[in-house]
Amino acid sequence: MKNSLGRKIPKGYSLFESSKAFENKKRVLIPEVKTKNREKLVKSYSEVFDQLGIKDGMTLSFHHHLRNGDQVLNACMEEVKKRNLKNLTIASSAIFPNNEILVELIRNKNVTNIYTNYLNGPVAEAISHGELEGILIMQTHGGRARSIEAGELKIDVAFIATPAATKEGDGSGVDGKNPCGVLGYPIPDMLYAKKKVVVTDTLVDKLTIIDIKKEYIDYVLIVDSIGDSKGIVSGTTQVTFDPIGLKIAKDATQLLYELGVIKNGFSMQTGAGGTSLAVASFVREKMLQEGIKGKMASGGITAYFVSMLEEGLIEEIRDVQCFDLEAIQSYKKNEKHYLMSASKYANPYDEPVVNDLSFMILGATEIDLDFNVNVTTSSNGVIMGGSGGHSDAAYGADIALVVAKTMNARIPIIKKAVTTITTPGSDIDCLVTERGIAINPKRKDLLEKLKMSKLNIVSIEELMNLTYQFTREPKPFEHKDRVVGLVEYRDGTIIDVLYQV
Repeated sequence: MKNSLGRKIPKGYSLFESSKAFENKKRVLIPEVKTKNREKLVKSYSEVFDQLGIKDGMTLSFHHHLRNGDQVLNACMEEVKKRNLKNLTIASSAIFPNNEILVELIRNKNVTNIYTNYLNGPVAEAISHGELEGILIMQTHGGRARSIEAGELKIDVAFIATPAATKEGDGSGVDGKNPCGVLGYPIPDMLYAKKKVVVTDTLVDKLTIIDIKKEYIDYVLIVDSIGDSKGIVSGTTQVTFDPIGLKIAKDATQLLYELGVIKNGFSMQTGAGGTSLAVASFVREKMLQEGIKGKMASGGITAYFVSMLEEGLIEEIRDVQCFDLEAIQSYKKNEKHYLMSASKYANPYDEPVVNDLSFMILGATEIDLDFNVNVTTSSNGVIMGGSGGHSDAAYGADIALVVAKTMNARIPIIKKAVTTITTPGSDIDCLVTERGIAINPKRKDLLEKLKMSKLNIVSIEELMNLTYQFTREPKPFEHKDRVVGLVEYRDGTIIDVLYQV
């Protein structure tokens, strides 16, 4: 079977139709699950596994707020290894290189299925080469929240890494030995998983900020360390110093200004890539120059948005994840820095914050002539990322703008057809590169506004052909027949498949 974008989808799955198809369906909500347990303190993973009767075939969930510094998923997998549990499904909002222990468990059939929104490192390599016995489901941030509340992703036990907690189960991300800021991603798990465990290395009597609520928590596991909060900062959350990236960011900022979206009362989000973050920096400069006051910055939050809030350039921050230590401190001290759950951030049925965005700055591994974007695999089909909030924000924002170099290591970014579709081209409005700017022909309103622009506005075909003069046209990706994963759009339909390489 083929979906509306011409991608072959295995039988038994719902086919992607369009990014607006969810509007024809009603929201599905299973009942929230509250605890009756009063004696919650446990002191080892072994004890909590025994208390909960964790066994073969269960689904265990985790969040990624500690990013590459998280150790809770790893510690749970060590316990799985000791018990030699089999056929587990892991539902983690993201998986990073430090979660390499999963490779061994995949090979030993302890873990046979995985749900995640972002996947990078050794686990991604292993799955790409066909080592996962079952299936990988790549979701979006909003899609994961939707699937949990609808009962599609059924979680037996949620392990919630929590920097500080009370013995009753209230939890916060801003205190303790390893603060990570807001805890937006595990909130759906907290509400709907059958059993929930707060895992903390800092037990306190009282919290000033409570993200995780005790009435939903069955056990509080005290450990020596939940990880290293310095791991939330990585190379992908730093502003680029690359001259080409900076040129792209400046042009993107000027484009947004000429389109009239950098104006009083606007709202924005940038991705976590270096060029995207540079756009945030240049937008700030433009606001200072023009005396512009924005309403909101949302999504994953960095020091650049914190500075804008403190300077009075924006009214508020809506935060689902802190990307640096400055963002953590801001959430702790600034009353206009708000937590939002993954659902409120991007669930299509929850009147999400992404729908309030004036513009969103996105990255791309590949983009094709129909403006479809790939941020899931490299050009050789190996998994190296995932949607995260890419598809969610692209749909919701008034302008979804992709920033990317035309080539990377002599591999062209623009192709006739992307290797993997993460975000449909119907939701992508602009592509800004160092060699020119392409506007989706469907956005005739934008093209009209840019008639007198001095920016280098060209067609995406022109950009592709220009790039091929330097790189030549790449050969189509050749893959094996076996499907190792599915790319799930935010409404639960399948937009593409991942093949074994």
